[in-house]
Amino acid sequence: MTTAFFRFYAELNTLLPIKIRFQDIRQEFKGSQTVKHLIESLGIPHTEVDLILANGTSVDFSYIPMERDQISVYPVFESFDISTINHLRPIPLRDPQFVLDGHLGRLAAYLRMLGFDSLYRNDFSDEELSQISENERRILLTRDRGLLKRSRVTHGFLLTSRDPRQQLLAVIHRFDLVSSFKPFALCIVCNGILENISKEAVINLLEPRTKQYFDKFRQCTGCGKVYWKGSHYEHMIVFVEWVQNASRDKSGESPQHL
Repeated sequence: MTTAFFRFYAELNTLLPIKIRFQDIRQEFKGSQTVKHLIESLGIPHTEVDLILANGTSVDFSYIPMERDQISVYPVFESFDISTINHLRPIPLRDPQFVLDGHLGRLAAYLRMLGFDSLYRNDFSDEELSQISENERRILLTRDRGLLKRSRVTHGFLLTSRDPRQQLLAVIHRFDLVSSFKPFALCIVCNGILENISKEAVINLLEPRTKQYFDKFRQCTGCGKVYWKGSHYEHMIVFVEWVQNASRDKSGESPQHL
């Protein structure tokens, strides 16, 4: 039997049982087990980890802890440069694209509203999600810890809130996105690119009042949905402004109409 001691830092503690947070955790195990396996056995998906120190030395997920090792585990540093240390993901995703599991449809719409490429379908299987994440280098967003423990998923984020607005703020904070917003660049329905289009080209798709009061339109290159600056657009402007403010100062109440 081998004994090692694990210490988790910052927000990783929120994924641990309360009784073992913010303290050294004694782990006893048989045989040769990787540090990745031991970390995940405590409930921490490997996608939440970006730096591991064994007795003060940086190691990767394949490291085999030895007797009395002191293992320090740190969360993802998306907004900090730790390039001189052993970054566990070889290439940080600085132009983030997302894929979301089936319970996060509202979050997908919010991310698209802010201009972030977000692939979503409510019938993706776990295997499809992990394959898309790997093949397209998309960050996998989910509330399923088991999904993030799949070895082919290298970039992911475990969402702990059920509130889509709080989920959105958590994603923005985690991946340092507040300065990268491009509102209304993408279709919130299908993730397609929006382009300006003449009124004449879409007039057969418009309701009579829309034809009468609006002259500027955008259309999705994917699904063909037409957008204009009506009352719903004004509501979205208010929501985007709230997100910007809340992302910076963590205060304020979310608008309830979106």
